[in-house]
Amino acid sequence: MDFRRGRKREDPEINLIAFIDVLLVVLIFLMVTTSYSKFTELQITLPTADAEKALDRPFEINVTIDAKGNYTVNNVAVSFHGVAGLADDLKAAAKAGQPGAGQQSVADKSPVVIVNADQFAMHQMVINVLEAARIAGYDKLTFAAQTAGKK
Repeated sequence: MDFRRGRKREDPEINLIAFIDVLLVVLIFLMVTTSYSKFTELQITLPTADAEKALDRPFEINVTIDAKGNYTVNNVAVSFHGVAGLADDLKAAAKAGQPGAGQQSVADKSPVVIVNADQFAMHQMVINVLEAARIAGYDKLTFAAQTAGKK
């Protein structure tokens, strides 16, 4: 039963002007209440060490890697024929650096492998040295670095 004869039925509409006004008020509220802070990535403070100098200097094997991919072990150039070959070179350097009569033997003390890598050396070259030291059984490793003032 249609009591409104002759009148067309109006389709419901959404009033967009009121909807936009409400969204703008919410947007302004969010902008005002949001605090923007600038975060600096990886801003860290490194620890300092105030230790006395060690009286007994450990046995060291210096491995140098330049930007071209050349390796030296204790200032002796070695050719890279794989990680196992580099491990053999590290063992040979440890045997060649046998301490004198007044010092402990290499068998008693594991050498410290010092990696001196050029800043432009590929990451894989450094990983090769780390893997070679692991294969050779040397678990003491360190990386050499220079201070920012020296160039």
